[in-house]
Amino acid sequence: LCGRNCQPGLPHVFAGLRLTVAATLDGKLVVAISSRALFDFEEENRVFEQGDDHAYMALQRSRIDTPATPGVAFSLVRKLLAFNDDSSDASSDAARRVEVVILSRNDPVSGLRVMKSAAHYALPIIRCTFTRGESPWRYLQPLKANLFLSTHLSDVRAALEAGVPAAQVYPHSAHASQAYPQEVRIAFDGDAVLFSDEAERVFHAGGLDAFQRHEAANAARPLPDGPFKPLLVALHQLQKAARPAMRIRTALVTARSAPAHERAIRTLMDWNIEVDQAMFLGGLDKGAFLREFAPDFFFDDQTGHIESAARHVPAGHVASGVRN
Repeated sequence: LCGRNCQPGLPHVFAGLRLTVAATLDGKLVVAISSRALFDFEEENRVFEQGDDHAYMALQRSRIDTPATPGVAFSLVRKLLAFNDDSSDASSDAARRVEVVILSRNDPVSGLRVMKSAAHYALPIIRCTFTRGESPWRYLQPLKANLFLSTHLSDVRAALEAGVPAAQVYPHSAHASQAYPQEVRIAFDGDAVLFSDEAERVFHAGGLDAFQRHEAANAARPLPDGPFKPLLVALHQLQKAARPAMRIRTALVTARSAPAHERAIRTLMDWNIEVDQAMFLGGLDKGAFLREFAPDFFFDDQTGHIESAARHVPAGHVASGVRN
């Protein structure tokens, strides 16, 4: 209708009829995140867990102009949002490649402190939903979220069941290293995270020997998709679209070992997606290896691996697969 000069989000008038082009998140990497995953609200949360909702609200209100300190996922969010700095017009909603949305169980007044904290750190977050105790996961579908990070396991499980990549953030996790300011570094477990839990079920039922035989016999057959494949695809697309100022570096960190490594690599080849590093650790503790890789976040389906990783790096539990 309005031809070449039409700009998304701006109103237009035709013969007295006012039209508004709706904003859209199509084509963006959308990260939905809870307030406790983004900021350190552990002291306030202890008041909330005592069962006094009003005392919690009063505490947040009293601190409304006091910026919260960064939380476990702060580095990941800040770096992903930096991809928008490469856009020709980072202030344009349509031009931004990454959208971060606060999706929180906080009440709206407490949520005001969350948004003021984001503004304090110059995080360009403009969209937020506060539900005062109700689970917010249902809003992930209209957001078309590529990732949901929350400290609430029940919300994470519901999101995964709805097909959204999601992880329970461990608030006690170490914060990300500052060693790679121009890279978003993300590490993934394989089975039940990037891949389905098909092979994990064989291991669960028959042990390591059965698992190795099964994977060797099926080396040429790609593993079915896991819950985090869509996120890996979205990151791959973001990397292709970005300019050199920011880049994404990914790692597969798995307990697999030869000969089971081949099927994992061939699966990624079948997806036409490259990861930068792959670590086939054969059951070794992942924590020390992750410390050296220094990711902004690590995703795994086993709580034991997350507890080990959390001593060194930001970590989140993917509550999917046979082990969960």
